[in-house]
Amino acid sequence: MQVACRLAGQAIARNKRVLVYAPQPETAQRIDRMLWTWPAIGFVPHCAAHDPLAPDTPVLIASGTEVPEGCEMLLNLSAECPPHFERFDRLLEVVSTESADREGARARYREYRSRGYQVSHHDLAGQARSE
Repeated sequence: MQVACRLAGQAIARNKRVLVYAPQPETAQRIDRMLWTWPAIGFVPHCAAHDPLAPDTPVLIASGTEVPEGCEMLLNLSAECPPHFERFDRLLEVVSTESADREGARARYREYRSRGYQVSHHDLAGQARSE
């Protein structure tokens, strides 16, 4: 989840609005708590996509299919393909090294590719080992 927070923070540093798709209530609550406290010396401004402050907030958390105006990036925290991913300029996913998580990611990768989307990946675990 820290990687998701870091990606959201990097996006807003580049003046991009991000929709975090977290359809499971536990995941939505967890990312909400972490965005308040990570990094330790800051916080990532965020709110729920249906909140009255959403139009003025750079990171939004959604559990449904809502796509607020001006969100260029979608950060998927679901085990499934987001139902509305084609509406965004970029889709980001965080995949752990656990085999079940990786299998789900491979299925989503195949779905994105079958629909004609170019997919690139970045191995953050490999980067961490080399640092």
